[in-house]
Amino acid sequence: MQQLASPKLHVEPLGVNVSLRVLAYDALKKAIMGMDIYGSEQPIRLDERQLSAELGVSRTPIREAITLLEQEGFVRSVPRRGIFVVRKTKAQILELITVWAALESMSARLAAARASDKDLVQLKRVYGGDESEDDVSEYSEKNVAFHQAIIRLGGNKQIMDLSDNLILHMRAIRAVSIRQEGRFETSRREHAGIIAALEARDGDRAERLVREHTLGLGTHVERHGVFPE
Repeated sequence: MQQLASPKLHVEPLGVNVSLRVLAYDALKKAIMGMDIYGSEQPIRLDERQLSAELGVSRTPIREAITLLEQEGFVRSVPRRGIFVVRKTKAQILELITVWAALESMSARLAAARASDKDLVQLKRVYGGDESEDDVSEYSEKNVAFHQAIIRLGGNKQIMDLSDNLILHMRAIRAVSIRQEGRFETSRREHAGIIAALEARDGDRAERLVREHTLGLGTHVERHGVFPE
């Protein structure tokens, strides 16, 4: 298998009106969240010196930000090697998908009761599934945003907070899987069913369809996913 270059972390220079630690944390987390962390087998290492230069701050707030990210499970420190973005094993990914299924399916039940008609019209307009397979990259981003929208429409802050620390991996998993064996069309069809259940204000059906949709992703990953063991 051809070895691809390690993904590069793209960060933006910081402003000066907020704590530098907070700004560095936000910038690094945003950059990590935007990466395809499973797109290459090469490890993704954070270079403090390079990050300090790119963000325009000393290494102290960089280290403090990295400590926060490590506590949240986004990065890990390896003695004498450095700081690396965390990749989950295949077994961990399957567990993570199960957790996401529980969180999002409950959000769907809540959204069926709480979301406004305007919210659901917007959901259908943006994520209604009119893309072709030629637009798979664009659809991949919409796919992730669709599931985040359901979490948001559920209106439960605890679920939203819990999902924030899972979305890095869910985004990457969905981005890889959507390009594999029929997953694109399956995803579009199942999204349409979920939207219809929400429009009908059928919480039971919305919850069931979201759970089945996400667990179906787990089945797909188990059969076809190439992730660390």
